[in-house]
Amino acid sequence: MIIETALPDFQLRQATRDDCGLILGFIQELAEYEKLSHEVVATTEILEQALFGDRPYAEVLIGEYQGRAVSYALFFHNYSTFTGRPGIYLEDLYVQPAMRGKGFGKCLLAYLAKLAVDRNCTRVEWSVLDWNEPSIQFYRSIGAIPMDEWTVQRLHGEALSSFAAEFK
Repeated sequence: MIIETALPDFQLRQATRDDCGLILGFIQELAEYEKLSHEVVATTEILEQALFGDRPYAEVLIGEYQGRAVSYALFFHNYSTFTGRPGIYLEDLYVQPAMRGKGFGKCLLAYLAKLAVDRNCTRVEWSVLDWNEPSIQFYRSIGAIPMDEWTVQRLHGEALSSFAAEFK
């Protein structure tokens, strides 16, 4: 499905199984930018199963400029017990460095906001690294607010396995 935008020569489309190599490339580029390349263990096979298997866990939008993929957004639904309605969690928003400043990221994020409204969601949420000042300034410019009272917690790797083993 092609989604036309107001930006000249820029369109969005839903990713397909054939895009898993492209998506992995974007993930690796984003990880390099975030200085987290050492954490990427995803493969095209893992992405195929997670995104297009029997139970898809996330959705991906690809942004194309003049027919060439230059950006992506990976997102999934979360749920608010307080509102009783779903939200969208944006895991990744990435625009290749040479394509930044053209409004592509803003367009992707605006489309996700529209999608959230269309799907009767109450919010769109994401995380940003503390040092990523350009992104933080961009998010403030569109009206996003920090959730200062909340700290993300993560259980993974050996700690996850060890704790899971405690269930009897």
